[in-house]
Amino acid sequence: MAQTTAIVKALKQALKEQGKSYKDVAEALQLSEASIKRLFSDGHFSLKRIDCICDMLGMEITDLLAEVKKQQQQLKTLTTEQEQQLVADEALFIIANSVLNRWSFEKILATYQFTTPELIQYLARLDSLKLIELQPNNRIKLIVDRSFSWIKGGPIQQYFEKQVQNEFLRSRFNKPGEKRLFVSGMLSRHANNLLQQKMQRLIDDFNDQALLDENLTTDERFGTSLIVAMRHWEPSFFDKRRRKPDERRF
Repeated sequence: MAQTTAIVKALKQALKEQGKSYKDVAEALQLSEASIKRLFSDGHFSLKRIDCICDMLGMEITDLLAEVKKQQQQLKTLTTEQEQQLVADEALFIIANSVLNRWSFEKILATYQFTTPELIQYLARLDSLKLIELQPNNRIKLIVDRSFSWIKGGPIQQYFEKQVQNEFLRSRFNKPGEKRLFVSGMLSRHANNLLQQKMQRLIDDFNDQALLDENLTTDERFGTSLIVAMRHWEPSFFDKRRRKPDERRF
């Protein structure tokens, strides 16, 4: 399963590099675009279909496997100590987030209040952390894996959780590009599990779109955050009115 996931990621990267979309794949495989999205989400590709996509991209399956091997050698996460370094230095954190979103040296310099020597110094620190490779003429090569993620419950996630509570949710979500939905009801464990699978597919779709949108300039892309959450919960005043605590365990 891990190898299948790696192959799918390599295919997505190849599509992005050649400016191809799911629509192009759908035409090549003679399937609907919705079917292609499900294939990429579930990873249920036959060897014949992988070969067909490779042919569309003008590459061999061996080229795809070579890319898989390359990706597997890339950094997938930092250590707790490295994440703490980022959290402890606001400027370093801003620049790290920018390069992870494929910003160029020039874009960072034009957007944030750094001098050229300062920015080079911070990028050199990210180079030492193995997030990037700082190349001649200040070109930035991102060398982390496409599936790179922050440590679950680590310093970065703790920081963002605090920011989410203090800033992100302090909104009416009624402006263009904003939406908030809330629903409450009673679900079985089975229904809960099914919905969690759909939530994961939504997150996968978000990441897929972010990958495809890397073909656009940074002026055409906007920093966007999406929260998808579900838990066994009821307001505290409900609990206070109970004759006895709900001691069931999910």
